[in-house]
Amino acid sequence: MIFKKTDLEDAYIIELERLGDSRGFFARAFCENEFANHGIDFSIVQANTSYSAKKHTLRGMHYQDKPYQEAKLIKCTKGAIFDVIIDMRMDSPTFKQWEGIELSEQNRKMLYVPEGFAHGFMTLEDETEVYYPVTQSYTPGAEKGIRWDDPAFNIQWPAPAEIVSEKDESWPFYENTVDKELRHQL
Repeated sequence: MIFKKTDLEDAYIIELERLGDSRGFFARAFCENEFANHGIDFSIVQANTSYSAKKHTLRGMHYQDKPYQEAKLIKCTKGAIFDVIIDMRMDSPTFKQWEGIELSEQNRKMLYVPEGFAHGFMTLEDETEVYYPVTQSYTPGAEKGIRWDDPAFNIQWPAPAEIVSEKDESWPFYENTVDKELRHQL
């Protein structure tokens, strides 16, 4: 496994270290020891799959409140996505910064999303599937989100969003409510 730091504190792009021969290749997609060597405690308690039928479907930006914050390991198993994370940790040097990366079945990259980050993605192809183990169980009362088009972050999506759920359209803008909620948690 090849860990590459992103511009955001504690987030990594993970590439497979392939051992190939005439059959194809073998690679570890997860290793507790490799994660620990990078200072990451990643104990999987739930794994999720997302399927989107249409290109330019947008999902996000989601996170869970303390004490139910979750880390995620995002992998696109079919199709392609533009995956976006926002550092929502007020004590982080990269607080309120975002980063986007293309994950696809072709590039086989993964994105490690630390606790305290908002996460979302846009599909770049029809019939896209995403698989992601997480470190916390889904907790409905702790579920939060911010608008995917929030001017506080100015995320540069690769295309206009064509399909967005009502729930994701109804998340608040950061400056209106989220900032106050985060400050209250400190």
